[in-house]
Amino acid sequence: MISPDLARTVVGIIGNVISFGLFLSPVPTMCKIFKKKDVEEFSPDPYLATFLNCMMWVFYGLPFVHPNSILVVTINGIGLLIEAIYLTIFFVYSNNKIRKKMGYTLLAEALFVAAVALGVLLGEHTHERRSLIVGILCVIFGTIMYGSPLTVMYTVVKNKSVEYMPFLLSLASFLNGACWTSYALIRFDLFMTIPNGLGTLFGLVQLILYAVYYRTTPKKDKNLELPVVSPVKEAKAVTNGATGPVAIIVKQ
Repeated sequence: MISPDLARTVVGIIGNVISFGLFLSPVPTMCKIFKKKDVEEFSPDPYLATFLNCMMWVFYGLPFVHPNSILVVTINGIGLLIEAIYLTIFFVYSNNKIRKKMGYTLLAEALFVAAVALGVLLGEHTHERRSLIVGILCVIFGTIMYGSPLTVMYTVVKNKSVEYMPFLLSLASFLNGACWTSYALIRFDLFMTIPNGLGTLFGLVQLILYAVYYRTTPKKDKNLELPVVSPVKEAKAVTNGATGPVAIIVKQ
């Protein structure tokens, strides 16, 4: 029979792979933003929330806070780097209002994590107490991360369109939550169970919304179909005003 430790390690490795897929799932969105040089209606909120969540989980998994959690550190460290890239793209192609919001939010997140780290390391001297404090914060911010697409879900229902709720991100969120919930239940870890259990639920709701509103999402025409005209006998170019575009009038 497989020991709980081995099972937890295997599930944790699978969770790392799925989480890596989750972190990479916004790549098509970022490519779209990069191509159009505009963030359009996409929101930076999920990426800001994920950035903070990754910082907290990296701290939680460190040996002097919660020993034997190296798999938590590795994947969240990778996620931290990837989210930083996404946020950079958002910052470059957003308007000044969004840039200010992102700047203030990132500054607040950095100061908060630094304050937590100093307070925990200097004020608490046992793994149990450090795990308890940081674990509670991870529950809060993990829940915020998984709940951040709720604003997008509201937009989906309101507009009956899934255009701005990428399917791959919703699917990866569901699989990631389910895998890490299993990981937390093998050797029960309440702090990992709560946010990842909620992540599984939120991911499932997103997939249901996608199934419901996919058909009602407006399809963008990739090619503009030109009208068919009869053989040209005479073409005369005239201008639509002094500075207007040139129109071609075809006469038979």
